[in-house]
Amino acid sequence: MIIIGIDPGLTCTGWGIVAKAGSRLSHVANGQIRTDTALSMAERLVELDAGLSAVIAAHGPDTGAVEEVFVNVNPQSTLKLGQARGVAMLSLARAGLPVAEYPTKVIKKALVGTGGAEKTQVQAMLKVLLPGVALKGSDAADALAVAICHANMMGSHR
Repeated sequence: MIIIGIDPGLTCTGWGIVAKAGSRLSHVANGQIRTDTALSMAERLVELDAGLSAVIAAHGPDTGAVEEVFVNVNPQSTLKLGQARGVAMLSLARAGLPVAEYPTKVIKKALVGTGGAEKTQVQAMLKVLLPGVALKGSDAADALAVAICHANMMGSHR
């Protein structure tokens, strides 16, 4: 089973793909989609959708997961994050994929064992779970964490 995880953001959206065979996980790919800040909001959302659609088409995942929105101090940032998250969910759903959602604390707990883990702890655990992985940025690392969380949770959803 091929699983894509997405860490949504308007400026930079991370994506990570893992393969699950039984209880074994392996890294497939990871990366980031950056939007042009000079464009309008609508144009940036189109860019994000096009980038995610290309990744989905290239890797053919069977399922996807998106990190849930957390509330920022700045309400405008929260709204922009929500719009990027909506595009991510739409891109997955339009490709016919089932879409799961996980809060940040659940993702961290699934990887590190505590919901209050630091980013450095999550990245260190990714290197243990996916030996030799070359992380293409912190957003891509977060997306791989989302994919691994979903891989671990899929059995418990049945």
